[in-house]
Amino acid sequence: MKPAFDVKSARLDVLAIYLHTADLTELEESLRQRTGQYQGLEIVPFVLDVQDFEHPESLDLAAVISLFARYGMQILGLRHENETWAAYAARYHLMFSRGEKSDIPQQPPQLQPADIKAVSTTVISNPTVLISTPVRTGQQVYAENGDLIVTGIVSQGAELIADGNIHIYAPMRGRALAGAKGDTNARIFIHSMQAELVSVAGIYRNFEQDLPEHLHKRAVQVSLQDNRLVISAIDTE
Repeated sequence: MKPAFDVKSARLDVLAIYLHTADLTELEESLRQRTGQYQGLEIVPFVLDVQDFEHPESLDLAAVISLFARYGMQILGLRHENETWAAYAARYHLMFSRGEKSDIPQQPPQLQPADIKAVSTTVISNPTVLISTPVRTGQQVYAENGDLIVTGIVSQGAELIADGNIHIYAPMRGRALAGAKGDTNARIFIHSMQAELVSVAGIYRNFEQDLPEHLHKRAVQVSLQDNRLVISAIDTE
């Protein structure tokens, strides 16, 4: 007879919210302005990174969690380099993880790349990573501290992540997230633009419909200008 349940290891990716203010009014205004960017993330768990706050008493955690929840963003964990925050996390029934203080410039909450549907991940720490094979549905490739170059087709449901730039010299039908550690100068270059989602430094855009004819299935570059994603055609003639 089988037991009622088993406990096994499982991979679950999360997004991290880097909190830079305890002002609830300012935080809600930012959430209201960025609501459209977070559509479709209701099923994704979030970890709240509070490295900018030295003492737990400086943050009304219950109010912050409640505020994010009203916008469909569920906080499941807390992250700080100081272990004293572990008890504070436990008080609110949150997981706790110890993380090093980030060097990312102070900006509105940044998203860290994650996809809870991914079933396999390759993490490579080199200045430039070259992937010459197809990246299939459910696969995730992460180029840590460098650029990522892909010459094989990227299938729908696959995910490319790089701390630097991403170059894709084949049809791109999955997700591409450049500047994963907050590099706003990172760019994405795509030979045939058919992506589900693109992101630079946590600012992202998903595509439920095809882009205009001059961009769809054409060579494009994706960059960040004035905190907005810009997708422009690359003249290949």
